[in-house]
Amino acid sequence: MSLRGKKLGLLISSKPDSPKFQHGLQLAETALAEGVDVYLYCIDDAVTGVADQKLQALKERGLKLYACAYGAHRRSIPLSDRATFAGLTVVSDLIAGTDRFLSFN
Repeated sequence: MSLRGKKLGLLISSKPDSPKFQHGLQLAETALAEGVDVYLYCIDDAVTGVADQKLQALKERGLKLYACAYGAHRRSIPLSDRATFAGLTVVSDLIAGTDRFLSFN
């Protein structure tokens, strides 16, 4: 069964050195390789990982990367083109607009 064209939403809230953060990235990588459209939203401690080299490599492969603008502001992380910085409305849209939505906390 082909997953090509399906949409996967991921929410990660854990720190970049957490196994949960890494598990989320591994799932995103596997899904992209299968032709799945992957949307990843970093919130809370995960916003510190937006610059993560592996995450940025996935973005170059087609990952749609979002990060919590409020979480970045609270952690003094400047907004950049490394992710689309947005609010929780985007999370709601991802939940409603993807075939499957998973959270790594």
